Parts: sequence; structure tokens; C-alpha cells
Amino acid sequence: MDNCIFCKIAKHEIDSNIIYENEDVIAFHDLNPVAKVHVLIVPKTHFSNIYELGKSDEKSRILSAVSEAITKVAEICDTADCFRVVVNNGEKAGQSVFHLHFHLIGGQELPKNLL
Repeated sequence: MDNCIFCKIAKHEIDSNIIYENEDVIAFHDLNPVAKVHVLIVPKTHFSNIYELGKSDEKSRILSAVSEAITKVAEICDTADCFRVVVNNGEKAGQSVFHLHFHLIGGQELPKNLL
């Protein structure tokens, strides 16, 4: 997608504070963190949301890469014992960038109503 900010970050066209990257995903700090650790894990392939990914033939590969990234990011950020993963699907659910992304939030005790 030409105008997608996350596609541009994945292609290294826009600088970001990258924490982890593999062939299928890139992970970087959220610009508006809600906790001590707030990292976005973004598939490099553009999917508008998790629903779209679920209909794709690539879902197993992408979800495996996301799962690996979650583990690596939690270790790198020293929050393996306390984190939450959130994905929003659609504007009414709070999605503001329409490129599938997962929020890894942790590094502190998390309130139940955080997201």
C-alpha cells in the first residue's frame, strides 16, 4: 500500500525505533505508549486487519512469525513475566492504522481496563 505508514516502516522508508525484525514482521516502539513497554508488532505483508488475515492463505506463516516476535520482544524488553497482546479490528474497536498490528504492552503491573 503506497500511503500506509506501517508498510513504509516495514520497508525502512521511515525511521522507527526497531526492537526486532525477521523476514515476515517488524517490531518497534509505539509513538504514544500506554505503558512502560509498548511495542507494535507488524506483519510486513499488508493486511488491513486480523479478519482479513484470517481469510488469507498466509495466516499460518504470519501468525507463527508474530508469535515468535512476541516472545523475542518480551525477552528483549525484559517483560516476559508481565505483558498483554492486543489487536484491534476496525475503527469502532479502536483501530487507527489500517494495517494489521499487535500491541505488546507490559513492563509494569497492568490495569484491567488498560485497553
